[in-house]
Amino acid sequence: MDKSKRLFLQGAGAILAGISLYQTRLATAREPQASKVKYALLHDETLCIGCDACTLACREANQVPADVTRLTMVRSGPFGEYPNRRYHFSRQSCQQCENAPCVTVCPTGAAYIDAQTGIVKVDDWKCVGCQYCIAACPYKVRFIHPVTRAADKCDFCADSRLQHGQQPACVSACPTKALIFGDISNQLAPITRLIKHNAVDRDKVSLGTRPKLFKIRAPSGEVIL
Repeated sequence: MDKSKRLFLQGAGAILAGISLYQTRLATAREPQASKVKYALLHDETLCIGCDACTLACREANQVPADVTRLTMVRSGPFGEYPNRRYHFSRQSCQQCENAPCVTVCPTGAAYIDAQTGIVKVDDWKCVGCQYCIAACPYKVRFIHPVTRAADKCDFCADSRLQHGQQPACVSACPTKALIFGDISNQLAPITRLIKHNAVDRDKVSLGTRPKLFKIRAPSGEVIL
């Protein structure tokens, strides 16, 4: 075999090996990682007064620009007649799905489930802004951050507070303790006990996403004017 053919075969072999390694790493990056810790959030709508302290605290802690948001409180109502009018407040944010469609469709591995916490996170530097995750999310809570140009959403303040041993900003700011955060794999955790002993609900469970945002519903409203 002449030298040129040998060099060609060596080069082709190196390229194929590189492609194989890339595909292996990509597959590994996409493969859901089982986590022993399962951080979750419980919103007790019967205690929520719709004060928006949670949304303001979230914005401040995570430096979220004014024209986008990680968290929205949706008000519905009024229910009933004066003087017994009532409103209903429901949290709209990332559901921290165990079977997250945003992670499945991400072509670069930017969206992933953290193996240590079970939190769905985003690596800004890997995100190419394709918006597949935004299209795939059935809860419509992702957005393109105007500064980082990456897909953004609630991550339970993983980098801004959790890694410093603090609760998510929304939980700390809530004046009525309507938000309870914790590890639901811990049977003794307050959030686990509350979920076990109350009628809780989750959004769009029929989709099989296994969300970890639980709600104690207040169907007829909880604020009496």
